Amino acid sequence: MIYTAILGHGTVGSGVAEIMIKHNDRVKDKVREDIAVKYILELRDFSNLTYADKFTKDFEKIVNDREVRIVAEVMGGINPAYDFVKRCLEAGKSVVTSNKELVAAKGAELLKIAAEKNVNFLFEASVGGGIPILRPMAQCLAANDINRVTGILNGTTNYILNKMIVDSMDFDTALSLAKEKGFAEKDPTADIEGHDACRKICILASLAFGKHVYPSEVKTEGISNITLDDVAYAGKFNCAIKLIARAKKLPNGKICADVAPRLVGHDNILSNVDGVFNAIVVRGDATGDVMFYGKGAGKMPTASAVVADIIDCAKHLNARKYFDWQESEEGYVVEDNSKQRFYVLAKSSDFEALDESFNTVFGESTVNIKNCDLGEIAFITDEDYEQNIKEKLKALKYDSIKLIKTLL
Repeated sequence: MIYTAILGHGTVGSGVAEIMIKHNDRVKDKVREDIAVKYILELRDFSNLTYADKFTKDFEKIVNDREVRIVAEVMGGINPAYDFVKRCLEAGKSVVTSNKELVAAKGAELLKIAAEKNVNFLFEASVGGGIPILRPMAQCLAANDINRVTGILNGTTNYILNKMIVDSMDFDTALSLAKEKGFAEKDPTADIEGHDACRKICILASLAFGKHVYPSEVKTEGISNITLDDVAYAGKFNCAIKLIARAKKLPNGKICADVAPRLVGHDNILSNVDGVFNAIVVRGDATGDVMFYGKGAGKMPTASAVVADIIDCAKHLNARKYFDWQESEEGYVVEDNSKQRFYVLAKSSDFEALDESFNTVFGESTVNIKNCDLGEIAFITDEDYEQNIKEKLKALKYDSIKLIKTLL
């Protein structure tokens, strides 16, 4: 018998318990051995459940029980999850988690402990929820030199932007609807300010390029300043605005990574990823671009990925899966200094002065839309370095200006 424990009985944790307990025959068939949940760590009372006898409030009981070989951490956050996971690994137990914040912040350290103890630390559910992405990258694409990962990694922001594009719904109304439908948390800051997508691209980049990428190293912007004007102009430029997370390897071995709203051309498949769906494009030297698509969150999709990792650990109780990365050195992550194109929206109460300065600085041939009634010019710059574009913008006669990167 293989015994497991679940840390947490929230949205994902209850889904894991449901699969492991109510559909145990299915799990046993995959493992080809008896497997059972022995403990569920939770402070709240769930005495009405049929498996109420499995609940405990004492973590020490779990970490000190030698019969427990696999632990699923689905509590979320850094504390106390980090301490619990670290202690379980040090006690010789394999750990699986859906906790993106934990993996992005402590992944290299926890993977090192797992290697030293000859156990597994798996976290397929931490990036794509129910979308298989980490295992395919580590195994199916193992023959490739992966040089770029790009994607829409947050379903909440994608839903909000889609509502703005399709239904002309302003940001605040779209956010309220996302909360009403359960797509956004009560406090949506991590989603709308890009932190969730940042943690996910850190994990993807760490796995793809072999060294740990920390969220603090990744320049991150959210979507809270995107307006219906931006959405409308993007449409006129045959683009859609999406929150894009990117990481790419540079010729010198360093990487650049960022998260930001971008204008994505309609000829790019990512522009058609709508609603709460996520999409991740991995570029390998042998395969070219490979895309993974699906709902990136939700109780049962995420729980299924956690249970899949439990099954994988059960099959490898006495052997490690080579699934890790190393600690990185200072300066490993740098800003992207490549040439890009930018969307600019400049407004002025003196439209003639704005127009004259625009023609002088950028030239009449620049792709643009002018609206003298509103006193604004929206345009797409030529490909150039960001610093050069910003220097040119200083010469414009504007009252307000917005600069958004593109993916063209």
